[in-house]
Amino acid sequence: MKKELVRNWMTQDVITVTPQMTLPEAHQIMMDEEIRRLPVVDAQNYLVGIVTLGDVRGAQPSPATSLSIWELNYLLSSLTVEKIMTPQPMTITPDATIGDAARTMLEHRVSGLPVINPDGKLAGIITESDIFSMVVIHEWSDSEAEPA
Repeated sequence: MKKELVRNWMTQDVITVTPQMTLPEAHQIMMDEEIRRLPVVDAQNYLVGIVTLGDVRGAQPSPATSLSIWELNYLLSSLTVEKIMTPQPMTITPDATIGDAARTMLEHRVSGLPVINPDGKLAGIITESDIFSMVVIHEWSDSEAEPA
């Protein structure tokens, strides 16, 4: 397991958003796709940030607000991903090991890392769930190979 590479376990078909996308649009993508983070890329697919479900929830108004529903909807519809994203997030390369990815996530208290090619473009994303899947698959295949 120590020699497993990020490239073999990352999600390659990453759903992304642009900095200009509105908060409600990004939130809807997260709900529809059942994902908790979206890399934010520019027109050339260079990573400029990441937005998480926590970021989206944190940007929503308190239920104790005195604003009307119309005022709230107007304000939210004008808020863009660029305003709430984490710019220059922690990243990892496809040739890094899963151990490197897990260590980076633990040290920086993040649950996913965008994977960046040497040219700086987004190649994928590796998450805690991907690492957990790898551990389970290896554990099952190792335990099946051992006599009972």
